[in-house]
Amino acid sequence: MSRIFAASSNKLMECNKEEAVRTKEIAEVRMRSNHFAEALRLAQKAQRLFPELENLSQMLAVCEIHCSAQTRVSGSEHDWYAIIQVEESADDTTIRKQYRKFALLLHPDKNKFTGAEAAFKLIVEANRV
Repeated sequence: MSRIFAASSNKLMECNKEEAVRTKEIAEVRMRSNHFAEALRLAQKAQRLFPELENLSQMLAVCEIHCSAQTRVSGSEHDWYAIIQVEESADDTTIRKQYRKFALLLHPDKNKFTGAEAAFKLIVEANRV
């Protein structure tokens, strides 16, 4: 009985991986069209289906930064805290840690997803401000 369960579980995992890969590919197409909110939704679905999918954290970071950049404060100013994903009350250490995390994920030499360079520039500016 346990062999049957293990075999069906492996088949389900493989099915999930295939669906996750397909979903991730669609998300990449959305990113190339600058539809980052839709790409984020698809990337999150791919993550739920198969969390170990390659480069998914990089894709999610790019999409999350671009979606956060849509939030504005006082008219046209970016919400830099939202971009770097910290609370407004965050201390310098927390901001620095979050910046380093995103810098590693988004650096153009390591992340080739569409929008990664622009997202990297946004977090650099958020850290500077």
